[in-house]
Amino acid sequence: MSKTTVLFDLDGTLTDNYPGISRSIAYALAAMGIEPPASDALRRCVGPPLRESFAWLLDTREPAVIERAIALYRERYGDVGWRENELYDGMEGTLARLAPSMPVYVCTSKPELFATRIVTLFGLSPYVRRVYGADLDGTLDDKAKLFAHAARCEGFDSEAAILIGDRAHDVRAARLNGARAIGVLWGYGSREELADAHAIAASPAELDEAIARL
Repeated sequence: MSKTTVLFDLDGTLTDNYPGISRSIAYALAAMGIEPPASDALRRCVGPPLRESFAWLLDTREPAVIERAIALYRERYGDVGWRENELYDGMEGTLARLAPSMPVYVCTSKPELFATRIVTLFGLSPYVRRVYGADLDGTLDDKAKLFAHAARCEGFDSEAAILIGDRAHDVRAARLNGARAIGVLWGYGSREELADAHAIAASPAELDEAIARL
């Protein structure tokens, strides 16, 4: 039987980067002369690809407008936004327990450049074999494609893999690749949003059992 491989989402799963993301989005919108929405609306933007979030925020599919917003976002995010972040309690311990017995990766819609910085910032690098993130030009924005890319690069069996995340696109990515999905409730997705996951964990302490059951 193939060895279980575990892939973790980053934002809303390992760390809470809402302050950095929301402030950087507000910075970009303000620079474009647009009033940022209320904080509840910005919470929707934690997890999905940034291009998807700006298309929704700006109500446009015009690539030039979206790319302008992303460039402005990255002005602030690349400077201070990525550090406006907190590691969820219990997640380092979870990674430390899993890493000796199974391959552990990060699979995130955040650009790989920033995701790698964050994993390093919180001292998680010893437990993570590699960080897989979106590329800056958006080729791997779709998490299902990113998951498939990671499987090809690492040579693991998707059907023996588990993707752990807090949003519906994490569940979709797992299912489209024949993998299993664990939805986590301490991030930004609701139980209803994660209804198609193979298992739900309400706290990091429940992850070990959820992984073992799958």
